[in-house]
Amino acid sequence: MLLLAHISDLHLDGTARAAERATRVMDHLRALPRLPDALLVTGDIADHGDPAEYEQAAEILSAPFPVLTCPGNHDVRAAYRTALLRRPAADGPVNSLHRIGGTAILMADSTIPDRHDGLLAPETLAWISTSLDELGPDTPALLAFHHPPVLLHHPLPDSIRLGQTEGLAEVLDAYPQVLALLTGHAHTGAVGEFAGRPVRVAPGTVWTLGLPWQGERIADLDAPPGLAFHVVEDGRIVTHFRVVA
Repeated sequence: MLLLAHISDLHLDGTARAAERATRVMDHLRALPRLPDALLVTGDIADHGDPAEYEQAAEILSAPFPVLTCPGNHDVRAAYRTALLRRPAADGPVNSLHRIGGTAILMADSTIPDRHDGLLAPETLAWISTSLDELGPDTPALLAFHHPPVLLHHPLPDSIRLGQTEGLAEVLDAYPQVLALLTGHAHTGAVGEFAGRPVRVAPGTVWTLGLPWQGERIADLDAPPGLAFHVVEDGRIVTHFRVVA
């Protein structure tokens, strides 16, 4: 059994509030009786993309288990690479492949610089295909990125979701070993389906999206930070959503 924790949208901005909420979630994860095999952080780690925000993120996200990240629309690729990943600055997509407990986890970059909507660029789709070819059909895989590819029935995330999804659908059709898509961006825990695959959207850490049928408030600042736990076993994924009060 593979146990993955999944958080998103920390929006670290130098304020005590954002740092406290992210720290609270990490303290909770580090204190679990059974530690996760890895933590996935699906973007908007920084709020402005400043190097100091990533320096703070590196400190807060330090853990005794692997921490796998991908950028979101508030992240800036060059600073993300240098201050968080400790790699040379570059402007292209930030994609990374990890093997955790016999499962491949592809952390893909769905951002478009200076825009809030998303896109898996042709080079990223090619990287996904090449990675899955090299892994082979017997290696189960999870694909994680920031922007959900499905409608969530809220005008804010739906207006800036993943665009041009036909290419992603073609990749998924060619690689049945991809078990699920894991995303963030919407600040609400959600479950959907895209191209025959489960979609799991992590709750927001910094604030929670208010749904239209709950009232007019878009950002619920009082709701506790949320997270997801994904259990992967026998080619299936089961997800549990929790909050950290």
